[in-house]
Amino acid sequence: MVGAATRPDPRPAESPDEFGDLDGYVGALGGLTRRDFLKFCTGIAATLGLSPAFGVTIANAATSPRRPPVIWISAQECTGCTESLLRAYHPTIESLILDHISLDYHEVLCAGAGHQAEEFKHRSMEENWGQYVMVVDGSIPTRDGGIYCKIAGETVLDIARHTAEGAAAVIAIGSCAAWGGIPASDPNPTDARPASDIITDKPVVNIPGCPPNPYNFLATVLHFLTFNELPGLDEKNRPRFAYGRLIHENCERRPHFDAGRFAREFGDPGHRQGWCLYQLGCKGPETYANCPAIGFNDVGESAWPVGIGAPCFGCTEQGIGFTKSLHSLSSVQSLTPPTAFPRIVETSDTGITPAAAALAAGIGGAAIGAGAVLASRLAKHAPAEGEGPGNEGRREDR
Repeated sequence: MVGAATRPDPRPAESPDEFGDLDGYVGALGGLTRRDFLKFCTGIAATLGLSPAFGVTIANAATSPRRPPVIWISAQECTGCTESLLRAYHPTIESLILDHISLDYHEVLCAGAGHQAEEFKHRSMEENWGQYVMVVDGSIPTRDGGIYCKIAGETVLDIARHTAEGAAAVIAIGSCAAWGGIPASDPNPTDARPASDIITDKPVVNIPGCPPNPYNFLATVLHFLTFNELPGLDEKNRPRFAYGRLIHENCERRPHFDAGRFAREFGDPGHRQGWCLYQLGCKGPETYANCPAIGFNDVGESAWPVGIGAPCFGCTEQGIGFTKSLHSLSSVQSLTPPTAFPRIVETSDTGITPAAAALAAGIGGAAIGAGAVLASRLAKHAPAEGEGPGNEGRREDR
């Protein structure tokens, strides 16, 4: 996977003819035909911001006889990240660990146990020193020498440091491994730390979330497998393809935010009508993730917390999830101008032109006049106070 001699050619193949019968099952992965597998790899390329032509390159790398060995270290965690990965369908977990990677050690998924599992881990690390991928799941306790989390008589603190020495890449999956998560929240009795605080001699790719979307992890692994390098990272070492935009920008409730329509309580008329959850403590305006774009569990759109009526917790953002009060208002990071006030023939360095200003004034005057006529007509047929559709969701302030 990572050796120079086995690095695949990053240039797109000219034709998929090398795959033979595209609708056949010989060599197919996870029960997929080769055609469907190529479609999946093309989707991965698009997710990573690459040309769809790179789908064939990714497919070649994923079907290479040499599969990348992966050593998965579990520290202070709830196994939620593994549970999320088990529910991935493109590829399925059995296809992932049997066809894409060689999952040589994972406490939950190991076929062996005890001394047998530990012996196999050490043998795999020795044989693949400098070539395996290390995955850290959970925060790492450091107080009292790290004695609060041990595996086979060795502290996870020492295990993480030793395993990282021979790793070609280190991935911290989940908010606990990326930021510290629940174990590191106040009062943090074990002095739990994220993986990047322990492993300081090489970059640690953070895939935060509680749990993270499994495809953010899978796409990162496939990118490394294909190009022998990590995807582009932001300043917090998160893949930009997954954490490059605020949740607020892609949220299906964003139009209600712009219109000033907010749910005030769980179950109130605004909440039932799908209005914005900002005033219920939604952290979407200050949290970077692609949750609304890809959803969870392959069940379609709206399969994410805000989509089912729960405010975003901010789990993918350092210092937000597990740190800020659950119902405290978020700090809005960006706002887009309202579409009701479009610019008219305006350049970036001159401001509004006299002609545009005159036209805007004319439009404004016409609107005011029309509004006055409408108001006079409505006054003649105004319903009694408390009556009328939508009155129950009316707010007294903005």
